[in-house]
Amino acid sequence: MIRAATLADIPALVSLEQRCFATDRLSARSFRHLLTRGHASLFVFDMQAELQGYVLVLFHQNTSMARLYSLAVAPEGRGKGTGAALIAACEQDALEHGVVSMRLEVHINNAGAIDLYHRLGYRDFDVFPDYYEDHAAALRMEKPLAPNLAPDLSPVPYYGQTLEFTCGPASLMMAMKSLHPQLELSRRLELRIWREATSIFMTSGHGGCSPYGLALSAFHRGLHAELFAPCDAVMFIDSVRNEEKREVIRIVQEDFLQEIHRLGVPMHERHLSLPEMEQQFRRGAIPVVLISAYRLTGDKSPHWVVVSGFDRRFIYIHEPYVDTAEGQSETTCFGIPVAHKEFERMRFYGSRRQYATLLLSKGEP
Repeated sequence: MIRAATLADIPALVSLEQRCFATDRLSARSFRHLLTRGHASLFVFDMQAELQGYVLVLFHQNTSMARLYSLAVAPEGRGKGTGAALIAACEQDALEHGVVSMRLEVHINNAGAIDLYHRLGYRDFDVFPDYYEDHAAALRMEKPLAPNLAPDLSPVPYYGQTLEFTCGPASLMMAMKSLHPQLELSRRLELRIWREATSIFMTSGHGGCSPYGLALSAFHRGLHAELFAPCDAVMFIDSVRNEEKREVIRIVQEDFLQEIHRLGVPMHERHLSLPEMEQQFRRGAIPVVLISAYRLTGDKSPHWVVVSGFDRRFIYIHEPYVDTAEGQSETTCFGIPVAHKEFERMRFYGSRRQYATLLLSKGEP
């Protein structure tokens, strides 16, 4: 039986460590800390009141990645599926914590463990030299924890923005590529779309992209673009204090709106509900959504993401901004699971609760 570990399990956990590992053992003090104050989950495999194995996962606060820190199976319990069962339990628990991917380190000479991880879907991505007490290297491995997180299964390909202010073009490009797989994604295209859709100014730096400008960029490339956004408020103007810059933002938005009305781009002055969004997604449309970045990154800025999947608990989004300084990779920004209620809160930006969703689908042949 697999269950969550308790403080009463500590003596058996320490005994298991001594039987399974010659070096780098966890102490009773470490187990006590992890069970009481550590940001971790610890599951044990209990067979007739005797611990046959455990798995320990560490969660990284404010990131969507977890670390499978340790897996131990008693010698007499090996070859019976115990390790695989423990890993499945910790992966499910991590997914329920909103984790995007699981990473781990394994002794470079532990062929049995490496083979198990490979069979369970983990892939090598790095080697860490002189990692263990015996100076052996560690093989670093990673696995996405849901089908929507796997690049080869997601209906939406990934493209990371290359500049701080190009989340809109990057999100639009991912949606465009999903609808037209032959499209080549490049930095040239990213910058071209930014020039077409920018609001010129925003906060203290370059402007991001207006929902109206992004809708026009998609329309001019032959896609059916349907926009859900207000017309009576100037988007992003509250982020700029200088009145001259504010006037520029007003003029740009007015120009975008005039072109939208002239071309007949469908526009609805209302918030698109999540049930409607999911229904349209399942019909083949790809939603590009404006969110408040604060709930995702802690930054109080408007931010564009693309929706890549739905299930009963989560909406999956591709986050175009890869913060390499925080150890992120495309894997950690691909198909981030966001609980339905949390995603609904994300979809309103600023004190005026501004919103925008751009639904893209294939245009008429």
